[in-house]
Amino acid sequence: MASRDLGESLLPGGGASASSSHDEYEERAYDSDDKVSISISDSEPDDDDGGGGPGAARARPAFSWRKLWRFTGPGFLMCIGFLDPGNLEGDLQAGAAAGYQLLWLLLWATVMGALVQLLSARLGVVTGKHLAELCREEYPPWATRALWVMTELALVGADIQEVIGSAIAIKILSGGIVPLWGGVVITAFDCFIFLFLENYGVRKLEAFFGVLIATMAISFAIMFGETKPSGKELLIGLVVPKLSSKTIKQAVGIVGCIIMPHNVFLHSALVQSRKIDTKKKSRVQEAVYYYNIESILALIISFFINICVTTVFAKGFYGSEQADNIGLENAGQYLQEKYGTALFPVLYIWAIGLLASGQSSTITGTYAGQFVMGGFLNLRLKKWLRAVITRSFAIIPTMIVALFFDTEDPTMDVLNESLNVLQSIQIPFALIPLITLVSSEQLMGSFVVGPITKVISWIVTIFLMLINGYLILSFYTEEVRGAVVRSSLCVVLAVYLAFIVYLILRNTTLYSRLRSSVSKSS
Repeated sequence: MASRDLGESLLPGGGASASSSHDEYEERAYDSDDKVSISISDSEPDDDDGGGGPGAARARPAFSWRKLWRFTGPGFLMCIGFLDPGNLEGDLQAGAAAGYQLLWLLLWATVMGALVQLLSARLGVVTGKHLAELCREEYPPWATRALWVMTELALVGADIQEVIGSAIAIKILSGGIVPLWGGVVITAFDCFIFLFLENYGVRKLEAFFGVLIATMAISFAIMFGETKPSGKELLIGLVVPKLSSKTIKQAVGIVGCIIMPHNVFLHSALVQSRKIDTKKKSRVQEAVYYYNIESILALIISFFINICVTTVFAKGFYGSEQADNIGLENAGQYLQEKYGTALFPVLYIWAIGLLASGQSSTITGTYAGQFVMGGFLNLRLKKWLRAVITRSFAIIPTMIVALFFDTEDPTMDVLNESLNVLQSIQIPFALIPLITLVSSEQLMGSFVVGPITKVISWIVTIFLMLINGYLILSFYTEEVRGAVVRSSLCVVLAVYLAFIVYLILRNTTLYSRLRSSVSKSS
């Protein structure tokens, strides 16, 4: 009896009645009371057909700035995945090593990321469920568990970089008084900030992230203004594609950093923070429309911030001796040595922007972790418990990293490469289920993506898989040593590729025929 009471105390709602329906205990991104109400005027058409057939389509209501404001929020939380410390490090290294030459790639990587995120938002709005929940329903238990493990690994890898980025910023701002491990401890408590703000409502939480994004934008814009990168070179870099053998590594880094696996899961959940009647096609159509607008606006801001960081380091360090050795841990010091006489202390401006990046991304990582764990495993736990569990997954390994690598810069670079590879190999396990689900007419109804969007999405996915395959191959040839280790990794790689093939073919006629043949032969 005591264990039952304990279990009920960990569920949302505390002592829910045992007679409650199964659906009541289904994991959901937001409870009904937590959702933001979207005011609908009485003059708008009412559509009760549930989005069934094409003939039921209604004209979308006229554009409303007030309504756009009500929908604004999820896209800005999503865009933080484009601005985490891992992305900033990719930006500064690309600028230092390649100058302005890879700006075009940053632009197109952001466009590809936008396509993925718009599909994620569309899936969440139309189905009323997020990607992790839908994966649990779509795939058999063994595949669901495998996808969950892969996504958690990506989260841990991203979170280590984000927490380390925050810790580096705290170390700079404290004048070196707070060591790296101390910054990790401070950052570990950001989940309590998240819980505190979430108790005051979704809009308060979104406003907090808005302040952090504004802090990044202002900080890096000031750096841009002080260093005065070449406007002409910037424009040429955006429109003229250039790529040399010396900058392939940085190019792969730019593309790999933009698509974050956990961010795909996160966005499909965030869009459910608004009250949308998914049974009415006009309401769903309206929500998709406004979410598309606010997501694109958010990504434009994130692109501006990434451009600022890349061009600042392109102006200051391209062709210099420091270009090959620059990273998050020494970027601030290099900036201070180069621009220390500027009007504002550039070292601290950089640290403030980096801290805002690290704090915002670690909190959204906690947010994403809750959705991923709850959706895949259908866990109905209290928010504070899920936040603590999710935080522990990342903080424990991060603390080990901070204690072991505090003074080992070359080893830290190897670690960062390893974490980038860890996140890269998880990308197929977010994108393939996403495209499969948004292409399902049975699931999406009249909101199923068209053939052109489907083809483009698969091209982007295959391109990203090839890019990340190159990253994995480079890491394997440069960092992996020993016949036993290499042989073991080859076995793991074979299983990895087999799982990807399974996800791609699962809903095809070929897979059905193979499964039928196996059943008959057995």
